Formats: sequence, structure tokens, C-alpha cells
Amino acid sequence: MAQSMTGFASASGAEGAYVWTWDLRSVNARGLDLRLRVPDWLPGLEQNLRQQIAKTFSRGAITVSLRITRDDAETQFASNPAQLTHLLEAVAKITDQAARAGVLLTPPTAMDLLTFRGITGDDTGRTGQEGRIAAKLAQDVQGPIQALARMRAEEGAALTAVLSRQLDDIDALLAQTPAAAQERQAQVREALARNLAQILDNADGLDPTRIAQELALLAVKSDVTEELDRLTAHVAAARSLMQAGGPIGRKLDFLMQEFNREANTLCSKSGSTRLTGIGLDLKSLIDQMREQVQNLE
Repeated sequence: MAQSMTGFASASGAEGAYVWTWDLRSVNARGLDLRLRVPDWLPGLEQNLRQQIAKTFSRGAITVSLRITRDDAETQFASNPAQLTHLLEAVAKITDQAARAGVLLTPPTAMDLLTFRGITGDDTGRTGQEGRIAAKLAQDVQGPIQALARMRAEEGAALTAVLSRQLDDIDALLAQTPAAAQERQAQVREALARNLAQILDNADGLDPTRIAQELALLAVKSDVTEELDRLTAHVAAARSLMQAGGPIGRKLDFLMQEFNREANTLCSKSGSTRLTGIGLDLKSLIDQMREQVQNLE
């Protein structure tokens, strides 16, 4: 099944005193662009996340945010004595050096000291449990990853349905072209007759073979059969891609360029108001499809 590149998912979890929230968001991108916002004190978590996401998605700008806290009731007054001793020694040394230099420093308060990293138990990266929590989070993230995949799949199914209807509309327009082409045959014959007359009027000394070549060239320039055949083939190719599913966005985007090229040529060679109108309607539908295709993985 084709997937969209847009979606979001969120989930919450807890382990002991730790509480966390995942937030995953995905938008369009040329490739797979991962933007991870996770605490740096969780060893190996970022690399693990990249591997898991790359196994599930092939395209999209995916942002992963993790907010993790500890229960204040358990950590509010916890402290790290060794770290506090090092900090006090550093403060004393700085104060002594400043005094010898004649600089008066304001002594830090206890609340000032508590703001330093590693002094209180709120510094989750210094508890010695970071490895266990990182492993737990690496398992827990599978839930929101799969939720994001389901949402992208649902969006992809909706986009595929829209594209299928647009292909039906293209088929309907192509079905009108034989009658429109038949109507323009009289106009084409008249145009060829006029061109032939001009050639013959200036044909003194010209090679008859060259005249035949010019007439054949005029006929080819006015024939839209190849463009219509290729458009029909492109519709079949697009349906086949959508039935196959998977990461088809880039292939469909390339196919839309081919659709547009044939529609442009059809308009330039149409030679009749009705056929030009069909060509313009085709271009409008193709532009709409290209906008939808940009959202597919």
C-alpha cells in the first residue's frame, strides 16, 4: 500500500520515577530527513531511533521529540555529595584567587549551587540508570512509530483513491479525442491542400522527392495519434504503480512529467478548438495529480 509522507503520532510512558512523552511528526521531503530531539544523556538512543525509523520509512522529514522528567517527590532533595564537594572546592579556589587579585566576589548561595549540573538528583544523566532507561525507551518508541506508519498508510490510501478518480477523468477525456480528431480531419485536409498549393507554386526546379518529404512532414506535424497513445499508456502505468504500492512517489512524479509533456504536445498540434480544450483539461488534471503525488512516499 502506498503511504503518504504526512502524519503525526504521540505517546506517553513511564518507568519507575521517569515519565516521558513521544511526539513524532512527518512532512514531505525528497528523501528521508530525520530530526531527533532527545536528551544527550541517554546512551545510544539517537542511533537506535535512526535505525528503527529507517527500517519503517523511506521518505519524509520526520521530527522525533522526547520529553522526559523524574518524579519530584523522589528527587527534589536528592544530592550528589561527591559532585558537591568538587564544586565547593572550585568555588573556594576561585574566591581565593579573586581576593589575591583584589577582586571582591559575592559568595554564592545554596540555591545558586543547586543550579549546577550534577548537584541534585534531578540531573537524570547522573543517576547510573541511563542505560536501562535508554533501552526501555528504544522499545517504547515502537508504539508511536507504528502509529505514525498507520496514519501515513491511511493518508496514502486516501491519496491513492483521489489519484484513481483523476485517472478515470483522464480516461474520460481521452475517450473524447477520437471524435474530436475525426472532426479536425477536414480542417487538416484543407490546411494540407493550402500548403501543397504553396509548395507547387514555388516548385520550379524542385525535386519531386523533396516535395513528397515536405508533405509527409506536414502530415506528421498535425498527427496526434502518438501523443494519445502515450497518454493512454501513461494512465495504465500509473494504475499499475498504485496497485503495486510501496514507495511509489518518485516514480509517479516522473510519470507526471511525462503526462504533462504529452499534453503540451497535444495542445500545440491540436489544430482545433475542441481538441485544444481537451488538452487544456488534461493539463489541469495532470497539475492536480502532481500536487497529490508530492505527498506520496
